[in-house]
Amino acid sequence: MSDVVQVVTTVNSQDVANALVRDAVAARLAACGQVDGPLVSTYWWYDAIETATEWRAVLKTTAARAGALETFLVERHPYDVPEVLTTPVQGGNADYLAWVAREVR
Repeated sequence: MSDVVQVVTTVNSQDVANALVRDAVAARLAACGQVDGPLVSTYWWYDAIETATEWRAVLKTTAARAGALETFLVERHPYDVPEVLTTPVQGGNADYLAWVAREVR
């Protein structure tokens, strides 16, 4: 098991997703991040089913930096209740995992 985690969020614009990733990497809260989409999300919101086009940002960081990255994302997020999910990385290329840890120190 590694100390690396993936933090995922979704937003309503590719530009917003790109800015969140760029700014998180610049702040050394994430070693890297990818944006993918568009994707279609369906969810409950105020007692109604909504469907929206979104973009997903996936960021790599360490467990020690994940809380700070979550705070960063929530503060800059356009949604009232942003999705920010953290998932531990169970394994992978040891050199890559070490690189992630070095980049967020």
